[in-house]
Amino acid sequence: MRTVAITGGGRGIGAATAAALTRAGCRVVIGDLDVAVAERTAAKIGARALPLDVTDRAGFTKFLDEVENREGPLDVLINNAGIMPLARIEDEPDERTARVLAVNLHAAIHGTREAVTRMRPRGHGHIVNVASVVARAPGPGAATYAATKAGMLAFSQAVRAELRGSGVHLSCVLPGLVATELAAGIAVPGYRPITPGTVAEAIVRVLRKPRAETYVPARVGAMLKIGSLFGDWPQRMSGADAAVLAAIDSPERAGYERRAR
Repeated sequence: MRTVAITGGGRGIGAATAAALTRAGCRVVIGDLDVAVAERTAAKIGARALPLDVTDRAGFTKFLDEVENREGPLDVLINNAGIMPLARIEDEPDERTARVLAVNLHAAIHGTREAVTRMRPRGHGHIVNVASVVARAPGPGAATYAATKAGMLAFSQAVRAELRGSGVHLSCVLPGLVATELAAGIAVPGYRPITPGTVAEAIVRVLRKPRAETYVPARVGAMLKIGSLFGDWPQRMSGADAAVLAAIDSPERAGYERRAR
């Protein structure tokens, strides 16, 4: 039975992954800034919830210490916490840029470092960094978000090389548009967002059979390779670029944008 810690586990992909791994027999601890939501999620699925602000590095370390004190040595860390406030770059305040970088990238770097410190001496463990397809296909309206996910992907590739032969695995999962609050108001013509459960199933498969990179759905990886031959033309023709720009300041995103800020 493995001990798993999930950041941003109260909602969306994190909550779905926590539920899937609990069903698989893991001891799951979810950390979230919204403690009340995390506790409700944990109570539903039979997991444990602890408060976590991933931008507080000392607090993040303390969270992982508490996970190990309560559930045993950390076997799996899933760096899932992330935010995506939308804005054209000239309208994005510097403090918002700093927060997106802190939550999406710096926290994943710190969490990965902490996990490696604990796992390498034991010779086993698995870190999963939840990135996004925008790491490979960035678009307008979420430039800083795209930068953090591309940074997470590059960071993961480099650390994976450092871990070669150690028994510690590091995987990146890159979902497409997911039906969560983060994607509220974004409607790409002809594209149905995948469910958080679909991403959770992919994460469970990666933990059972480690892979460096996993796209969700799988066909997205092949599409991105083909699309890369044509620059940004596929995104513009599909309407994806326009869909994100149209979602900026839309009523559908108002609640999420307030919470993300």
